[in-house]
Order: sequence, then structure tokens, then C-alpha cells
Amino acid sequence: MGMLPKSLNPQVLDVLPYLSEITSEEWVKAQPTVRKYSPKSRIFQREEAASYGMFLLSGTARISRIAEDGSESIMSVLQAGEICALFVLRGLSSRDYPGTITAESDVEALFVTKESFLGWLQTHAEIRGAVFGGLLDDLLRISEQHGGRRSESLEARMVKALLRHTSERKQLLNLTHHELAVEIGSSREVVSRALRRYRLQGWIETGRGWIRIVRRDELESQLGD
Repeated sequence: MGMLPKSLNPQVLDVLPYLSEITSEEWVKAQPTVRKYSPKSRIFQREEAASYGMFLLSGTARISRIAEDGSESIMSVLQAGEICALFVLRGLSSRDYPGTITAESDVEALFVTKESFLGWLQTHAEIRGAVFGGLLDDLLRISEQHGGRRSESLEARMVKALLRHTSERKQLLNLTHHELAVEIGSSREVVSRALRRYRLQGWIETGRGWIRIVRRDELESQLGD
């Protein structure tokens, strides 16, 4: 067993306990760095996938796919301690990474060299189990989300997104109509019309790049039981 490099936050092992298997020599070879990102910052782009492995230490981040026509769709949301399934598959297949990862909140991420990341998967059973277990969970979640989108109404998807990004104490949401449309798989025009309707009913207030929840109870009532 090795110790974490002094440059790493000791809480890394609280979030990623399976990394306790990594020896001091392996840490040196992995060249670990922790980077901090503010909301809406791009954390990871496809060209970086050829060089790095990434672990999310804090915050939440969304994985988006940019289609050839420039349209964007959200594939999944990462929580602290999780690893992007698409990144793992990209590393094993050597194919281009098909998405980008963007911070939804303040985020800390641990980066290691791709060579070390793939080597850890081969030599450390606990790391391999955690990564591939997380990969299976991630793929199942992606499948459920896409299945849910087909069965849920636009109204329900939008209300859930507004409620997920806010709370009773945090009522302000810094999100554009376009970003909200991407998240729920709709168009900006459709989202703008729905938000306008909510605003006229007094449930929300809106401005350029922000939405404030005024009547959370009314939004919650739209989801029924």
C-alpha cells in the first residue's frame, strides 16, 4: 500500500476508497492532478480522452453528445465518486470519445495518465470491480433515462429538471432556455413557451440566463403522486 501524494486532497480516498490499492510508485507514474471547475465549465473534451483518465471527486457533471449537425443531447449525469462509462469504453477500444463533460455545479476532478488508468484496471481487482460495476450502473441509467424520456411528457421532464436544479433554500437556477432544452431533449422554442406559461401563472420568474422558482409547490403538483 502507498500513500497519497502530498498534492492530493486526503479526502480523495473517502470518495474513491478503492484507490487505496495504488502504491506510491504507481501514483508517481500516474502524474495525478486535481482540477477545480466552476458551473458550466467544460471539464473533459474528446481530444483529452486519449491522454487522461478522470475521477469525479465532488459536485455533479453532465455528459453530452454533440451530433454532426451541431445539436447537443445529454446522455447522463455523473455524481462524485463515479466514472464516465463512455470514457472507460473509449480507453479499452481506442475509439474517439463521443462526448463532452460539463460541470453542473462547483466540481473537483482527479486526472491521471490514460496509461496508468488502464494499467490499474488490469492489475488491481478492487479498482476493476468498482470501475466496471460503475460502468454497468451508468449504462443501465442511460438506458432508463432514454426509456423514461419516451414515456414521460415534456411537461414532466421540464418540471423535474427545474426541481432537480433547485431547492426550498436555493430558488435561483442559472440556466438558459437552450441549456434546459438540451437537458430534457426538446427544442428551445418549446421550452420557452412552457416557461412563459409558468411565468404567467406566477410559478416562476425568468431573466436572461436565469430562472427563479416562486411556487415550488405548484410545480411539484404537476407531477402528481
